[in-house]
Amino acid sequence: MTESTTTTHPFDDALELERLSAGSYVGRTSAAYNNMVGPFGGLTAATLVRAVQLHPERLGDPISLTINFAGPVAEGEFEVVARPVRTNRSNQHWYLELSQNGEIVTTATALFGTRRRTWDDDEASPPAVPSPTDLDAGGFPEFIAWARNYDMRFASGQLSETESPNSATALWIRDTPPRPLDFASLTSMCDAFYPRVFQRRGKYVPAGTVTMTIHYFATADDLATQSEDFLLGTAQARRFHRGYFDQSAELWGTDGVLLATSHQVVYYKD
Repeated sequence: MTESTTTTHPFDDALELERLSAGSYVGRTSAAYNNMVGPFGGLTAATLVRAVQLHPERLGDPISLTINFAGPVAEGEFEVVARPVRTNRSNQHWYLELSQNGEIVTTATALFGTRRRTWDDDEASPPAVPSPTDLDAGGFPEFIAWARNYDMRFASGQLSETESPNSATALWIRDTPPRPLDFASLTSMCDAFYPRVFQRRGKYVPAGTVTMTIHYFATADDLATQSEDFLLGTAQARRFHRGYFDQSAELWGTDGVLLATSHQVVYYKD
């Protein structure tokens, strides 16, 4: 008789939190999700979502998250505190902190809630792009560790050494190895777009997200429908000005359903 072994996905390993008390957890950075400097911001955001999900008082699923990257996260252990500040009938407001050695390095506010059946309509529509099977995998340099955990197929806006007249990009993305989509992985993928200034300038310049807001439209049913399939992501900036630019993104399911949008402010030097 052969003994079976269960291997967890690298993403779930990176999200692992040890509970200290209700709302207080200890985690550890993951080398597999390192960025050029410090950990991948999408993983940090996903970790905060996971902290709320683990809280015994949590109501419903994420509706919105705003995360502020106040300082660099160093390699090693960190502590997360998740505190519900108000609970209403159908929504719940949260305040979160991520700290190291007694110093706060990341703060966030989150809105969780339950969804009612209402009148629905979609004004946005996904772009027309080739299917992921018609596109080659690739797009990020090998030295960016976190990107190796994603299968990316660029339809437009792949990073190159040539300046671009615009910052728009479109790509298909999913976890590798494939993993069923959940709110944590959807959160992480909302930050999977390289800074738009790289595309405009055709080179790497010092840049980093200062604050990011994610709005979730996906329900648990939408996530189950998506399962392990590709998401279609688009991103574009609107203005680069005196060291900061905005960056807006959309993530669509393979069925054409808008699952989430994200909006960032990014600092840069050039």
